[in-house]
Amino acid sequence: MGGEFGRTNYSQGKLTPENYGRDHHPRCFTIYMAGAGIKKGFSYGETDEFGYNIIKNPVHVHDFQATVLHLLGIDHEQLIFKNQGRRYRLTDVAGKVVKDVLA
Repeated sequence: MGGEFGRTNYSQGKLTPENYGRDHHPRCFTIYMAGAGIKKGFSYGETDEFGYNIIKNPVHVHDFQATVLHLLGIDHEQLIFKNQGRRYRLTDVAGKVVKDVLA
């Protein structure tokens, strides 16, 4: 389970009853994973004290996608489609399975 982006633990500008939300966060986000061969009961990755920058174990979206595909029994390097003469894959030219999260 995850969202489209993270949220900061603060907001810019003056807080008012009409403007009290937190800002969008493009650098860090949280995803909950369970079952399908995922280790249980642990956290992977870490942000700074403001929750803004990644300071430990960053996971790129391509790595996340490669890991999910691996858990589904699909080799992400073999999942290729052709478009306008070029061969593409979901993980582009990157993506590594994050083995530290596997049970």
